[in-house]
Amino acid sequence: MITGAILIGRDEAQTQAGYAAINPATGATLEPRFTTAGLAEVERACALADAASIAFAEAEPETRAVFLETIADEIVGIGEPLIERAMAETGLPRARLEGERGRTTGQLRLFAQVLREGSWAGLTIDPALPERAPLPRPDLRVRKVALGPVVVFGASNFPLAFSVAGGDTASAFAAGCPVIVKGHSAHPGTGELVARAIQRAVALCHLPEGVFSYLPASREAGTALVADHRVKAVGFTGSRPGGMALMRTAAARPEPIPVYAEMSSINPVVLFPAALAARAEALGAAFVGSLTMGAGQFCTNPGLVIAIDGPDLDTFLASASAAMGGSVAQDMLTPGIHSAYVEGVSALAGHGAVTTLARGVEPTGPYQAQGALFRTTAADFLADPALGAEVFGSSSLVITVSDMAEALKVIAALEGQLTATLILDAEDEPEVAKLLPVLERKVGRILVNGWPTGVEVCHAMVHGGPFPSTSDGRTTSVGASAIERFLRPVCYQNMPSALLPEGLRDGNPWNAPRRIDGVLKLG
Repeated sequence: MITGAILIGRDEAQTQAGYAAINPATGATLEPRFTTAGLAEVERACALADAASIAFAEAEPETRAVFLETIADEIVGIGEPLIERAMAETGLPRARLEGERGRTTGQLRLFAQVLREGSWAGLTIDPALPERAPLPRPDLRVRKVALGPVVVFGASNFPLAFSVAGGDTASAFAAGCPVIVKGHSAHPGTGELVARAIQRAVALCHLPEGVFSYLPASREAGTALVADHRVKAVGFTGSRPGGMALMRTAAARPEPIPVYAEMSSINPVVLFPAALAARAEALGAAFVGSLTMGAGQFCTNPGLVIAIDGPDLDTFLASASAAMGGSVAQDMLTPGIHSAYVEGVSALAGHGAVTTLARGVEPTGPYQAQGALFRTTAADFLADPALGAEVFGSSSLVITVSDMAEALKVIAALEGQLTATLILDAEDEPEVAKLLPVLERKVGRILVNGWPTGVEVCHAMVHGGPFPSTSDGRTTSVGASAIERFLRPVCYQNMPSALLPEGLRDGNPWNAPRRIDGVLKLG
């Protein structure tokens, strides 16, 4: 059932009904109207989260693992109504949303596995050395503990995998942090269905009600959540201005807190000479397939291509232009995203140093993205930083360079990125080796002979990068390491055994990996 309610702990709250979802494929409004949380609801949710934080943080890892798996089961249990509502609110196709539901439940189950494996806790013991000269060493033991309540802002472009029960929420729960989700207004019905699934899981697992609350909140209330003294961290996926605003609010608090914001990335693709000579035509078509997937509404969309000017690049561009010319316009997620896309494409099309290579098929719906492919030179790109701005959607800019040395200059001038893609053959490897040290300082993930759209949820994944792709390039929002954002170390010196946290007691009651006197013991 979707009622438009606010979910605070185990209860529902209703204020004045503030807004309705919009079907981006038709422009029609959807029922019901949704309540907008205000400052009173923020206060209650934060108080409940604070009250629950110690008990949830100290719960056995197995308890939290079962909780995560129960959330996954409850989401699956919603069944067809979840997919149907998400389709109506986003314009995304069924297959995409069914896959995203699988990814959402998969990452919840991944963090359950992480909890059971145990290395997340960083359990380390340096036993006392009372006879050591000139000074004895005390008994020192360390573990990682939960930061405290976390606020998660739902993302517009992933109504499931980066929203109410998405990666930020899953990793914060795994760390032992209560979560307050600020629901996204683009898909409020989808958000409420998932929020109710989490609410049911909290009850089924007999956890404190403050472990989870869901606030479809106003901008004012969202800011108040970040400013509340009981909140200890923030997860955000969205625009650069939005992320920067939250960072300023968090930094201005008497106790500043971390904001883990994924914001802006154009994800450069470098076409190396031998690879381009061998398969330029096929690469052109494959590139446009990645660029236009989902109307380009992926944070890893390939928005920049760098290649040496010449006949092989001409072949690539002819193929890409033909593919772009036949690409059907697709619904964008919200009127606001569509408006920003049209503005960004118009700015490129009207730039004196930019040539329009191809446009997609004319739109037939109110908020559809018409694909766009542009071209400029390295000199012009380097002369105008505005050409490096993200255009969120199926638009990309090809930069022609005279040689790979000039390509390196372009890469060195880029802001931080989530990904860089290298299209290469074996003969290109010496040139690739020259670029890698620079790329490693610019991006969080380097791909070879693939396309950046799509992020695997696993232990080795990094979905982060230097600013402004994220607010903290040392972290990832996807993969097992995402739990580290919501933990901090605590050291216990000469603590009596009975008072030690269970995971640090002699005998290893958790049977978890521990480093003892510098040697890793695997349980």
